[in-house]
Amino acid sequence: MYSSERLKGIDVFVCAVDAGSFTAAAQRLNLTNSAVGKAVGRLEARLGVRLFERTTRRQSLTDAGQAFYRTCQRVLGELEEAEHVLKAEDTVPVGKLRIDLPATYGRMHVMPLLFGFLKAYPGVQPQVSFTDRLVDLVEDGIDVAVRIGGGETWPAPIGNRFLGRERRIFCCAPSYLKRMGPIADQFEALAQLDSVLYRRPDGTPSPWLIQRGDAPVEHCHPAARLEVGNADSWVDAVLQGFGVGQLSTWLIEKRLASGELVEVLPSLAVDGLPLYLLWQRSRQLLPKVDALLHHLGAGLHV
Repeated sequence: MYSSERLKGIDVFVCAVDAGSFTAAAQRLNLTNSAVGKAVGRLEARLGVRLFERTTRRQSLTDAGQAFYRTCQRVLGELEEAEHVLKAEDTVPVGKLRIDLPATYGRMHVMPLLFGFLKAYPGVQPQVSFTDRLVDLVEDGIDVAVRIGGGETWPAPIGNRFLGRERRIFCCAPSYLKRMGPIADQFEALAQLDSVLYRRPDGTPSPWLIQRGDAPVEHCHPAARLEVGNADSWVDAVLQGFGVGQLSTWLIEKRLASGELVEVLPSLAVDGLPLYLLWQRSRQLLPKVDALLHHLGAGLHV
C-alpha cells in the first residue's frame, strides 16, 4: 500500500549523498545540520537499516545505503521528468537521454541514425555508451538500448521490439580465393580452408554456425589460422587474405558490394543472432523516448 510516509526523508538523504556531507546538504536545502541528521535518522529507523557509516572524520554509504541511493536517485529523476512533461506546452522531445549500444553495430549502424535524430530534435541531450554485454536497463538507468542477441522473453519492466536476425555468410578476399582455387559449395570443403575466427571477450573463439537442410544449427569449432578479438581487425584479417571468416552481412555489406570480399559456400549461409530494440516501459511515454523508438525502429536492420 502506498503511503506518503515512504517519501519522507528521501530528498534529504539523496541530497546528503550528492553534497558529500550533512553540512553541505543543510546549506543546499536551507536547513540546520540537526534537521538533516534527524531526517536521515528517521528514514533509517523506518527502513530498519543503516544507510551511512559515520565517524568523527567522515561519512560513507553502507552497502544497503548505496543500493537505496541508486533506487531513490532513479525515482526522483523520474518524478522530475514527469513534472517536466506535464508542464510542457507541446510534445517536442527535450532533455537527457541515456542510450546503450553494441560496440561495432552501434558505431556502424545506430550512430548515423542517432545523428539524424539529434539534428531533428536539438533539445535532446544524449549520453551514449557502448557495451557488448546485456545491460540491466533499470539498474543502469538506460532509457533505450539496442542489443544483438538475448532471449525470446524479457523482464516485465522492459519493452522490446524484434528487428530481425543477422545473416552470417562465409567470405574471403579475392587474393585468398586466387591462391586456393575454386571452393566447392559443400560442407566437406570447410576442412580444407584456413579459418579466421572472432575471439570473444571470455577468451574463447566464436564457433562457425552450420545448418544442413532442415537440421538444427550445429556449432563447428575449426582449428584457427588466426583468432582476433576485435570486429574491425577480424574483418581486416580476412581482407588481408589470411583465410575464410563467417561474418555477419551487416558488418561487411560495403566490402561485399565493392568486391573486396567475396562470398563462398553460399549453401552454408545461416541466420545468426536476433536484433532487439529495448526500452524501459515506465519511460516510453516521454516524448524523447517515444520519438527515438520510432526513429530507430524504422531505420535499423540486420
